This record gives sequence, structure tokens and C-alpha cells, in this order.
Amino acid sequence: MFARPLDLPLNKDQSSRFLPWIVALMVYLAALSLAVALTVGGVVDRWDRDLAGVLTVQIVPKVDPGGKTESLTAQIEADLNRALKILRETPGIEAAEPLSQAAVQSLLEPWLGKGELSKELVIPRLIDVSIDAADPPDVAALEKRLVSAVPGIALDDHRVWSDKLVHLAQWVRLVALGLVFVVTLAAMATVVFTTRSGMAVHHGIIEVLHLIGARDIYIAHQFEFYALRQGLFGGLVGLVLALLTLIGLGAVAQGIDLPLLPALTMSLWQWLMIAALPVFSGLITMLTARQTVLRALAAMP
Repeated sequence: MFARPLDLPLNKDQSSRFLPWIVALMVYLAALSLAVALTVGGVVDRWDRDLAGVLTVQIVPKVDPGGKTESLTAQIEADLNRALKILRETPGIEAAEPLSQAAVQSLLEPWLGKGELSKELVIPRLIDVSIDAADPPDVAALEKRLVSAVPGIALDDHRVWSDKLVHLAQWVRLVALGLVFVVTLAAMATVVFTTRSGMAVHHGIIEVLHLIGARDIYIAHQFEFYALRQGLFGGLVGLVLALLTLIGLGAVAQGIDLPLLPALTMSLWQWLMIAALPVFSGLITMLTARQTVLRALAAMP
């Protein structure tokens, strides 16, 4: 089909010379936008899955400029034990486990650097709390009980800020998908313009074909096969450029260590969706050219 000779010299049209490169640009933009939409969608799902049913309790040592490190450490350990007792006795809480000093130090290293921090200052203690998603506890009442037992304690419900991040990520995904839709419409408009220009250039030949009995579908085939080849070629060029861009961005992202940012990765089926864009672009150009020609021929006397 791709090597099929055409009765119309469409490859000599000046108007269609830039069609593959325009399609390449459209596929490039669509691939990047689709990658953003798929990646953000995965991040939203991981945020929602990882943070569902999780609370964090933070116990900060009381400010005592004249106190010794040993006494402050003993005090924060006592506060930790009281908080653990309350948490483990509360219905709806499945588990409450304190983070080790090494784990807390690793969380502070990006800001305070490496070293024996415990010898220089008293590090706050953190408790990971897992709640029953089917029967969660009253977080507000639990926070009041903790504050009354351990003044200065902080209960962090991740949903308060994760919901805002998820909402923002969802809007980013919608904008990216909207851009894919706009790019598709722009590509279709370009094909319509190019096809009409080609019909105008070859108007005389088309009339002769009509006179000798050529059907409209035969003439439409001339344009749709040519548009299919142009769309596939431009789509492959745009896909290669997009993949190179995504690989480069992925290499840069690997050097960024952000604990709060999940890994920006895509699954196999998501890569396959992006890889299918040249086929999609070829079909779009072919079908658009076909309908454009058939409508124009139907209006001819």
C-alpha cells in the first residue's frame, strides 16, 4: 500500500512539502504532553495510595536553654512512650511505631548535613501511625488527647496537604490532555488545508478523471494514501525527537533527590501508548484527507 503508484503527482506539490514536518512537530508536542499526563497520573495514584491511612506524630523537645542533653533526651523518650500508649489504645489505629534515631537523622541530612547530630542536639521523635481506612479514628479528638498528655506534640494528617497536591496534579494532567486534543485538531486542520490546496493544484486532472468515469472513492484514495505516508513519516520523526527529549529529562531527573517527590516513571503500556503516536498520526491524516476529498468532490457539478 505504501509503495502504490499514484495517478496524481501529489509529491510534487509545494503545499504538501512541509506536511511531514508539521506532523512531526505535532507528534513531538503530543508525545511530550501525553508523557506529562501519564507521569502525573502515576504520581497522583502513588500519592493517594501511599498516604491513605497514614498519620505522623511529631514530638519536639521542650525548649530549655540551661538543660542538659541527657535530661532532654530522657524527657522526650517519656513523652514518646505516653504518646505511643494513647495511640495504641485508640480504636481505629492499626499500628503506631516510632522511627529510629538513624531514620530521623537521614531525613534531616539534606538540611543539616551528615554527622553525629544526636551528640550535638536533641532530635525530635517521629511516630508512624497506620489507621484503619474502613473505620478511621476521630483525628481531631485524637489530637486533643495527645496534646493534653504531651504538650507541644503535633499530629500531621497528610491528607490536608496531599489533597491539594493531588488536586494540582489532576489539573496538570487535564491541561496536558487538553494540549494533546488541541494538537490533534491543529494537525487535522493542516491536513485539510494541504488536501484542499492539492485538489486546487490538480483540479484539471481531477476533472479528467471524472470525465473518464473515475469514482469519487478512487480519487479520494489517491490523497489518503499519500497523506498516510506523510503522516507516518512525520510521526516517526516526531516520536524519535520526543523520545530523545524524554530520555534526556529522565537522566537529569535521576540526579535530583527529592524525598517528597515520587519517582517520575512510566510503565510499559504507557510507553507503548506514546510509541503508537506515529500510527495515530498516519490514521488521522489519512482519514482527514479522505473526508476532505469526498466532501469537495460531492460539491462538484
